Amino acid sequence: MATEQELSDFLKSVEKRAFKRCVYHVRDEEAALDIVQDSMMKLAEHYGDKPPAELPLLFQRILSNCTLDWFRRQKTRRALFSNLSDFDGGDGDGPADFDLLESLAATVDTRETESAEDSTRRAQIFYAIEAEIAALPARQREAFLLRYWEDMDVSETAAAMGCSEGSVKTHCSRAVHALGKALKAKGIQL
Repeated sequence: MATEQELSDFLKSVEKRAFKRCVYHVRDEEAALDIVQDSMMKLAEHYGDKPPAELPLLFQRILSNCTLDWFRRQKTRRALFSNLSDFDGGDGDGPADFDLLESLAATVDTRETESAEDSTRRAQIFYAIEAEIAALPARQREAFLLRYWEDMDVSETAAAMGCSEGSVKTHCSRAVHALGKALKAKGIQL
């Protein structure tokens, strides 16, 4: 069973990635913060007594469900209040100071030794990758982020998304091909 400290450490370790994942889905920073906070509260309230090894999958599933609930509420609001522009989905690109590949940053800080040109080029590549990930269809983006950003295996991703392992493989394959094609068109070779 997870202790309070283990639960707290787990939540701290996933908060930034969970927030960014939500921003990709809902394209609204405030809504993403609410969804992540709600997901964390639900995990703590309902599953805080589970073993620490089960927390990542439970949290991803809760986060997915909270995101879907948000979309359902938005759809209902738009249907009821279609003439109010306040309920339209935002087009926010996410926080400018949050780097998509922050968790993949090198352990050695090369910014002091690299030229301004190299630093700018690296930042432009990261933003281009981030923009292309955001442009993926929702299910492809979700599968891609869970598999390659959250480092979940196929079965864990399938459980978190509520679909078959074959669907996860299909979504990931399509996402990788779409990203590769889009980035290659921009002259970015990874």
